[in-house]
Amino acid sequence: MIKLNGKPTETSATTVAELVAELGFPKGTVLVELNGTALRPDEWPRLLQTGDAVELLRIVAGG
Repeated sequence: MIKLNGKPTETSATTVAELVAELGFPKGTVLVELNGTALRPDEWPRLLQTGDAVELLRIVAGG
């Protein structure tokens, strides 16, 4: 159980990278913050712990 964008969420993902994939976001289309710290994509293998707060921001382009 983690907190995803402020809402309690059950996930089978064990890492941030698995969570991003589980949610269907291709790498490079989302920004990730874990417990108040922004993560670079090379840090996404970091393990998730029960109670972690994850914020995901989708990157979109437009005109």
